[in-house]
Amino acid sequence: MPARRSREGTHEHGRKTTVHASRQPNAADMSNLPKTPSFRLDGKSALVAGASRGIGFACATALAEAGAAVVMAARDADRLRAAAEMLWSEGFHASPVELDITDQAAVAQMFRNNGPFDILVNSAGTARHTPALDATEEDYDRVMELNAKYAFFLAREAAKGMKAKGGSIIQISSQMGLVGGQERAVYCASKHALEGMTKAMAIEWGSYGIRVNTLCPTFIRTELTTDTFADPEKEKWIRSKIKLGRIGEVEDVMGAVVFLASEASAMVTGTHLLIDGGWTAG
Repeated sequence: MPARRSREGTHEHGRKTTVHASRQPNAADMSNLPKTPSFRLDGKSALVAGASRGIGFACATALAEAGAAVVMAARDADRLRAAAEMLWSEGFHASPVELDITDQAAVAQMFRNNGPFDILVNSAGTARHTPALDATEEDYDRVMELNAKYAFFLAREAAKGMKAKGGSIIQISSQMGLVGGQERAVYCASKHALEGMTKAMAIEWGSYGIRVNTLCPTFIRTELTTDTFADPEKEKWIRSKIKLGRIGEVEDVMGAVVFLASEASAMVTGTHLLIDGGWTAG
């Protein structure tokens, strides 16, 4: 190792000081620098359920921008194709597939036709916000079926194809999967269930290199939240809970989904990533 060069100087009180020049790193040093894992998804295939609008469309766009070939699935074929055309116009690789995730035979056929996938993002979901005393059995069944039951079976189907080489399963959950909220007893029940199954799946499938996580956004401004924000009292309550002082936008979710889909999160599984502006901080 070359000796450090030094020079003497005089302190303001007359004492001599020795100043050592910093040694410049050589090639051997540079080769030992840690390398940031890639956020790119080139060569990866992704399935995004609920991709025709809102958070699902934003996730599909983010993955496509990062280089993934994205299969966009949703029930509304016309709207789905219009969404895919927006990605095509930017030169991204996207394939629209009409799909109702509650139809198990159709889901299995879609995986046979298009799978296996390296990435699953499940943004399909629903909400029926009402006081618990007014919630009906039909409300409960509809929300729990789509948000929990069929989220389970969609993830299971994706995992079958990921067993050979691993993958990333990302469920779009909610901050309400960690806390409670007014007029959201049924919705909270479904999202707490989603958080639990995600942890269990991560434990079971970790040995296959399959990572399973959730994204938990706060209230995001989309077509589905228009009615909520139309109520001044509800918007005031929401803003009072978000410490950053603004309503979430779909763009706030996009970087997070790329992180969980990519090698940048290679050691992240069985957990949630909050995008809540500090709502759950207290």
